[in-house]
Amino acid sequence: MLILLFVLGACIGSFLCCQVRRLHLKSTRRKRLGSRSVCLSCGQKLKWYDNLPIISWLILRGKCRNCHHRIGIAELLSELGTALAFLSIGINFNPMVAGPLDWCRFILLLIFVSTMCFLAIYDGLYGELPLLFLIIAIILSAAVLALKEINLLSLAGFTPELITKPILSVLILGGLYLVLFLISKGRWVGDGDWLLGVAIGIILFEPWLALIELFLSNTIACFIMLPFVLKRRKTKIYFGPFLVVAMIIILAIPEYLCGLINF
Repeated sequence: MLILLFVLGACIGSFLCCQVRRLHLKSTRRKRLGSRSVCLSCGQKLKWYDNLPIISWLILRGKCRNCHHRIGIAELLSELGTALAFLSIGINFNPMVAGPLDWCRFILLLIFVSTMCFLAIYDGLYGELPLLFLIIAIILSAAVLALKEINLLSLAGFTPELITKPILSVLILGGLYLVLFLISKGRWVGDGDWLLGVAIGIILFEPWLALIELFLSNTIACFIMLPFVLKRRKTKIYFGPFLVVAMIIILAIPEYLCGLINF
């Protein structure tokens, strides 16, 4: 099952990266792509064997077979990242003992992660977070939370923590980025980062996990972006991808360490 999830995640990652480029080109009205995948440099339609996730990129060494123009690493990172994201969700799911509610939550979580990967790819490539997909991510995270709440209610009954924990988690992530956005008037963080924080805060459920999310995402951003910042002081840092990567890492932590995923 884990192998199937990895392959499925790689295929979805390839599809997401393609749709990100299509959506951006359509929004800027510069160029429209047809129904078939093409090289953005020479316009040559790609053969099926050049569309194999991860494998084709490695075989072609990140270049177009026709014009030899560099494809870029975004496609490889999208495919590999989404594959690892699906794998991290599958690690904590046992299909042998899962009931219908568990399967529903598992599938919704995969759809949510796919949406978050789409947002991470879009922000990483173009420095934007489409509002529609942010709203979809929040709705999906709320649906996953609702299923988690139903499961907890059936096991232990109602407690105030079922309400207070997700609210505090949302305030820590979404509230912090909203304050930073308002204070800096968009100079420090983008107007979509706080909505992304809301979606992540809901899915993490626990306030202390929201704090770990802040620490981990900032740490990853510092390690990856520090060389670019030192080389060029005015380098813009798009924080969405780092928030999503940190979220995936937290969701991959086993239940006995995290206390989050009760599949």
